Formats: sequence, C-alpha cells, structure tokens
Amino acid sequence: MCAAGQPNVKTDTPRGAGPDNSRQPAVTGTGCGAGDAMCVGVILGFPPGIAKELQEWRASFGDPMAEVIPAHITLVTTTPTQDWEATRDHVREVARTQAPFTITISGTGSFRPVSPVVFVNVEQGFEECVQLHEKLQTGPLERRLPFPYHPHVTVAHDVAQENLDEAETVLSDYRATFPVVSMGLYEHDTNGIWQLREELDFGGDSDEDQQAEPTSTGGQSSAAN
Repeated sequence: MCAAGQPNVKTDTPRGAGPDNSRQPAVTGTGCGAGDAMCVGVILGFPPGIAKELQEWRASFGDPMAEVIPAHITLVTTTPTQDWEATRDHVREVARTQAPFTITISGTGSFRPVSPVVFVNVEQGFEECVQLHEKLQTGPLERRLPFPYHPHVTVAHDVAQENLDEAETVLSDYRATFPVVSMGLYEHDTNGIWQLREELDFGGDSDEDQQAEPTSTGGQSSAAN
C-alpha cells in the first residue's frame, strides 16, 4: 500500500474489518463464500506515520478494532466474484490507467443515526476516489450498493455515543496530506482473514502476491489535543 501495512484481520465479528469497514450503512458481501464465489476488496492505505497516529486516536475512543485495522480508505467494500483472474486483470487495468494523486483528509463527519460511525473526511482527492470506485465496481466487480459511495476514514465505530461524540469533536481540526501512488487488492480467505494479493502501482505494473510495504515517505498531519 502507500501505506501502513497489511490488515490481515479476522472478520468473524459482526463489526466487520478490512475492506468491509466502510459501513455506510452496514453492508455484507452477499454471495461471498457461496458456491465458488470468493470475496475481494480494494483499499488505499496510508503512510506509516499518519496511519499510526489515526490508529492511536481510534484506540483512545475505545474502539477495539483500532488494534487490527490500519487506517485506510475503502474503494471496493467486500464484493463476491466468481472469476479471480478476470477480477485481478480488471483491477490491474484500472490501476494502470490511474495517475498518482494527493489526498488531504480534514475534519470529521458521521453516518449517525444510520450507522454508529465517525470518520475523518476526504477533502482533496475525493473525486479521484469516487472515480476509482466507479471504475473498479464494474465488470467482474459490478455490484448494486444500497448507498452512494462516500470515501472516508473511520476513526470510531460501534462504541458508546459519548465516545462517538468525543471522536467527532476532538478530531474536528485534524488535517493530513499525503501522496497516493498505489492501491491494494485483498482476498477474504477461508480462514476469515483479509490477505493482500497485490499492491498495484498507479500507472505501472504490479507484483503478484507481494507483501504490503510503505511506498510513501511523505505526509503531514495535525490534530487538536
């Protein structure tokens, strides 16, 4: 990823994890694991320093998933597919035609009352994320979602209302800017773990089954105390 490492997290919790942590409102990967269907997800990871900072904030709000979910932006939430090779080739082609871009996350928002989620907004790079999502969620990943796609960074999920309020207030002045040069294609394996299958460089080639490594050394962030 451009990013904080590989979120190999178990997803046998109702909370969800990995690429399915977008929750706006909660959505399950209908058809995943049924028959020959496999589940995949695509995310943008963060530079290590920013990911660590957001992970610490999330933990401070009492969210236990902070320990297992690195900060990320979901592009494709848990989606079933019958054809791995077609899916891989599709995601590779989208990455090949995408130029690197800059993301700025700033301020907070919430999906309440529909879903108990507080997030940091995607400001700069919002349209690029939407366009990537629209390109990715076609072909072998075509899927009708019950809500409009809204790129965001979850910082508190399914915790007490006062903790959600705190997260929304404390991080209201948070701001971070960093380059995005790749996206991660994940598979939900038979053990309930999200496994990184490929990290796909924008405008270039990918290395199949490589481990996630930081590809961004930059990034600036700040937050209210």
